[in-house]
Amino acid sequence: MKIDKKLIKELVENLKDFNLTELEYQEGQTRIKVSRASKTIEAPITSAVVSPNKAVLKNSDDGDGIRVKSPIIGTAYLAPEPGAKKFVNVGDKIKKGQTIMIVEAMKTMNHVPSTSDGEVKKILVEDGQPVEFGQTLILLK
Repeated sequence: MKIDKKLIKELVENLKDFNLTELEYQEGQTRIKVSRASKTIEAPITSAVVSPNKAVLKNSDDGDGIRVKSPIIGTAYLAPEPGAKKFVNVGDKIKKGQTIMIVEAMKTMNHVPSTSDGEVKKILVEDGQPVEFGQTLILLK
């Protein structure tokens, strides 16, 4: 497999330009994921992983039920603003279309609706946690 360095550099630039912590790109059987992490006050570390398309287990959500997944990459918020009441709590009965949380992407707050009726069995993300497209956010009974 030949690594496209130009594409990786472009993806890293997008991380900086859009102030993202992680970006994933897929074309055919090749998937490229770039991310940056800042553990010190120094410049952020940027890394890239190129791998054949494989199923990657992102969550340890070992329960059965209806999974409500993130429609976009961004930062998950469980309440409309800091200190406010959460949109949903474990045990809440919710309706299809009800907002379960917000995912912020590029300074835009995107309300995430429930995909079906049910009872919240488990919330799989923390407030302020980065989430990926398709990542399970909550589990419904």
